[in-house]
Amino acid sequence: MKVIAAYLLAVLGGNSAPSADNLKDILASVGADADDEKIELLLSQVKGKDITELIASGREKLASVPAGGGSVSVAAPAGGAGGGAAPAAAESKKEEKVEEKEESDDDMGFSLFD
Repeated sequence: MKVIAAYLLAVLGGNSAPSADNLKDILASVGADADDEKIELLLSQVKGKDITELIASGREKLASVPAGGGSVSVAAPAGGAGGGAAPAAAESKKEEKVEEKEESDDDMGFSLFD
């Protein structure tokens, strides 16, 4: 993944066809190890291809991957649990909702543009 990131950084920097040395320099600048085999594999696979077309084809492939999580169903307790348990659970749910609304300070007291 770091080799791919280095390749994309090189292309973003204006080098439309980065060499293995370019990728090694980028990886060395952040203290990452450069694996020669992975670099050569990546360069052989992207040789002569446009990066925007590669990204577009990757998006198409990712669109077909299911990303939805499975839903968890919780069984309700049997009828013999007692009559007082249900109202107590309903009250605790109301309290949780109120607490969530109070804690909606998303900017954490600062802004990126101050």
